[in-house]
This record gives sequence, structure tokens and C-alpha cells, in this order.
Amino acid sequence: MSNTAILEIEGKKYEFPIIVGTENEVAIDINKLRDLTGAITMDPGYKNSGSCLSKITFLDGEEGILRYRGYSIEDLAEKAHFLEVSYLLIFGELPTAEQLQQYETDIRKYTLVNEEMKSIIDGFPKTAHPMGVLSALTSALTAFNPKAVNPDHPKELYESVCKIMGKFLVIATWTYRKSMGYPLNYYDNTKGYVENFMHLMFQLPTGPYTPDPIVINALDKLFILHADHEQNCSTSTVRMVGSSHAGLFASISAGVSALWGPLHGGANQAVLEMLEEIHQNGGDADKYMAKAKDKEDPFRLMGFGHRVYKNFDPRAKIIKKAADEVLSTLGVDDPILAIAKKLEDAALVDEYFISRKLYPNVDFYSGIIYRALGIPTDMFTVMFAIGRLPGWIAQWKEMRINKEPIGRPRQIYTGYPLRDFIPVDKR
Repeated sequence: MSNTAILEIEGKKYEFPIIVGTENEVAIDINKLRDLTGAITMDPGYKNSGSCLSKITFLDGEEGILRYRGYSIEDLAEKAHFLEVSYLLIFGELPTAEQLQQYETDIRKYTLVNEEMKSIIDGFPKTAHPMGVLSALTSALTAFNPKAVNPDHPKELYESVCKIMGKFLVIATWTYRKSMGYPLNYYDNTKGYVENFMHLMFQLPTGPYTPDPIVINALDKLFILHADHEQNCSTSTVRMVGSSHAGLFASISAGVSALWGPLHGGANQAVLEMLEEIHQNGGDADKYMAKAKDKEDPFRLMGFGHRVYKNFDPRAKIIKKAADEVLSTLGVDDPILAIAKKLEDAALVDEYFISRKLYPNVDFYSGIIYRALGIPTDMFTVMFAIGRLPGWIAQWKEMRINKEPIGRPRQIYTGYPLRDFIPVDKR
């Protein structure tokens, strides 16, 4: 392959370098395009534009490959725990046993949330969406930690990472407790990170609470599968906001807001809303499979296929097994989940879906698990945010350490040309 690309504009040729990644991804470096030619590229949604060089996550949608720092998602989900994976993403290598123990200990130092944060959450009505509350609480952490994080100071950066890893889990669960009218729980430093999530969410003062190890294992896997996914909407938002040298907490808060959208983190919520619609209309899964195949019908089957993966979502293969184990262990008798299983079974053997590679994706299975655990639908995206936190931190850290320039996309103006001003009495 040539190491340059040639672009011709109005008979004049320009050469631009070609960059090849470690997995043979090819990019044309147009960094000097506007300076040399006066032209820019037009790429709505940035689907063909690389915004950065990154060592964090490799994703191949055509082949169904996802790797964190070179490790396959299959190996990590099977052999590692969420905090190990978070350390890998943020700091670049899997921790030794001593590093992991110290990391968990240091996170526990920062799990206590300032009591004044309760005043902020009390200001929201019970009906407020948990993602809106989570975004506000995450941003509010800046007020209690006003000193800007210096990404070039390893100790300072490490402490900030441990702070947000500890506090974010707590405030995320507080959004649920607020909506339910329950007293707010605190992190228990004698328990593990994922076990603490269950404790924070569901333990009531009226009695003890012991989560099932099968459930903890399934959630651990889900958090790992959601931990990073290359330059998606929320991750790009974190990098964009951080490029202005906004702080870590403010940048993460912006990522939460981006994740809230139904086309991004809200996809698993959309799956359950679809299943509830089917249930309310008689529960006939076959009827809705037929509607999904009818080009004239506006109905869309949520949770099948993926914008990036043109094959089976590798995360879905992993979490399908965990979903089956959770449903079997809990013995859930839920007509909504029964519809989900019918849709899944039908799609996996139906030629229409197989030929179009419309397989159940990770949002489909994660929604099933959350429903089985009794987690409300509007909390699903909060669950996604808990898992995605390490990826956001890693991406923010990489962007700042690489000293990337402030994000500033260009545009093509299509409005009026210069016009004469008309006085108000003549309009």
C-alpha cells in the first residue's frame, strides 16, 4: 500500500499521509487539508472520521471482535473481574495481585459521599429520570472536589480515579433509592464492588439482604461488557468536553447526558418498552415478528442487530449464557420475559433475521437480566453508565496525556448570504 493518498481539486493534486493502525486499520491524515486546499470534509455523524489515535479499545464490527488493551472480551469476561478490567482500561495493563488489592483498598477510601449531596438529590422530585439526577450529582462532585486534576501528576490522577470509581457507584444507586422513597444506603467496605451495588440498591433497614452469587457474576460480566466501546457518542463527548480542559467529573457528567439518549444507552430501555407494548397488545410474539419483517409496517424490533457489529455482537454471546443462568436461578415467572424468550428463539432460527444478521444484541440480554432482578426500566441506562465509567475515565486520561487539541468541528454554512438590515417599522 502506498504511504500517501492523492486528492485532486480543480486540477491541482495534493498528497496526504496514510496512517495504518496495529490491526491494519487505514486512515488518511487530512490534518493539513484546510490549510493546503481551503476545503474541509463533510461527514455527518463522523462515521468516516477518526478523531484520535487510541491504545484503549479495538473493535471490528464486520468480524465481531472487541478487545480491551489487546485482550479479547471473551477472555476478560470469563477470567477477570470488573475492577481488574477497569484498572486495565485506565492504567494500560492488568494489575498484579498486590496492585489490585491496593486499588480496591484505595477506592474504598473514597466511597463516602459528602452528606451535603443529599440536599442536592432532595431537590429533585421523585418523578425525575434517574439519568438526569445522575448527571447532576456527578457534576456536583466537582463542587466538593474543586481542585483541577493534573493528568501529568500520576498520584493526583490515581486518587481522582479512585474517587470517582468509589463515589459514582453510590450516587448511581441513590437515584434509584430516591425514586422509590427509600433511605439512602452507604458503601460497605467489607464487600466487593459489584456486591456493593446490590447492597446499595436493595438492602432495606427492615431486614438483611444477601444477593445470589449467580446474580453478582452476571452483573460483573455485564459491567465488563459495557466498560468501553471505542469512540461512541458518550465517549466522544467525554473526550470533546475534556479537550477544553474541563475536569474529570464534569467530563464524565457530560458523558452521562450523552448516554441518556434512546439511540445510545437508552437502547436496553427501549427493548423492555417494546416487550411491554407486545404484552399489552395480547403477547403474540409471532404477530410482532411478522410486523418486523413487513417493510410497510413502522414497528421496529428493538434489541436485534447493531449499528457497528455486522455479525453477532460478541458481547451478546457472553451475556446470553449469564441471562439464562439468572432466569433459571431466580425462577422468574414473568410474561414480559416469556415474550423475550419467544422472540429470541424465533430470531435465531428465522432465515429473514439470519440472512440480515439481525441477532439479539447485548441490549436485548441486559434488559432481560435487569428486568429479572427487579430493576425499573428507567434505571437501565444508569446500569450502563456504571459499567461504562472506566472507559470514560480511560479515554479522558488518554486525551489529556496526549495533549490533544480542543475539539472544534467545522461546518458548511447554508444560510442566507449578506443581507441589508430592515428597520422594525418596515418589516
